[in-house]
Amino acid sequence: MMTRKERFRNIIGWFAQNQPVAQSELHFDNPYQLLVAVILSAQCTDKRVNLVTPALFQRFPTSETLAVASFDEVYPLVKSVSYPNAKARHLIAMARMLQDDFGGEVPSDIDALMTLPGVGRKTANVIASIVYDKPVIAVDTHVFRVSHRLGLSDGTTPFAVEQDLERHIPVQQRAIAHHWLILHGRYVCTARAPKCSECPLAAWCREFATKAR
Repeated sequence: MMTRKERFRNIIGWFAQNQPVAQSELHFDNPYQLLVAVILSAQCTDKRVNLVTPALFQRFPTSETLAVASFDEVYPLVKSVSYPNAKARHLIAMARMLQDDFGGEVPSDIDALMTLPGVGRKTANVIASIVYDKPVIAVDTHVFRVSHRLGLSDGTTPFAVEQDLERHIPVQQRAIAHHWLILHGRYVCTARAPKCSECPLAAWCREFATKAR
């Protein structure tokens, strides 16, 4: 019976050896752009967000310009993403708070990030990890699903899974581990039809072992 510690060691070891480079698939040039993109990516694909953001960033290149925008100016540029009404309002309110409370700078503190409209813990962790190299792991639907299937966590909430992952993954690997797990869930351990027969992690996967019995 494989222990959770052994599972982590083998899985993280495989990723470190075979995927030494892993990064966000969102397109951005600065912290403001990443924050906008991550807010738009909630329950939406990165591919769709990347189609939307070029025109949005051209029209509103800074939080200062977005802060004075109207809903009617922003909505047409984001209407093809999921929940466009709410996201358009969140983006404007977020930009206003960035200007009023943070001098236009995206904060590095997770609690401060979570005060911004449209920013939950997952989004805050993404920003803190990618922009500020904080040793945190953002748990989205992919990370949550993959962690459960592999047997890395039995947490019933994203925060509980986050705690399990951070407890077992070395500080220096947490930022990239976030991307390893997301990409694995996006392309291999997919929600509806996981590609178990070609998964390089099958030897250490709890769910695969259960199926094989």
